[in-house]
Amino acid sequence: MREAPSVEEASQRWSDSISVIGVAWSGDDATYSDFIEDGGLTFPNIDDTAGDIYSRFQVPYQPAAVLLRPDGSSELIRGVFDATQLEALL
Repeated sequence: MREAPSVEEASQRWSDSISVIGVAWSGDDATYSDFIEDGGLTFPNIDDTAGDIYSRFQVPYQPAAVLLRPDGSSELIRGVFDATQLEALL
């Protein structure tokens, strides 16, 4: 959850140029809802219990992020990242 505030901030700050989508891998509906509520997350979040999205982008664990660029390329960021690191990537 440490990275959630940075991601939320980025989703608000760059809302005119990026889209942020949270992807939950394991847990139940209550856990997902609590995470979203506790983090004050306003961007869309989806359930990937089946692991299809994680598999497609070779995400081995949470926390992690995948940056998808307009040219179709992607970059996997493993572990917790802060607002400074996220801003440098964007």
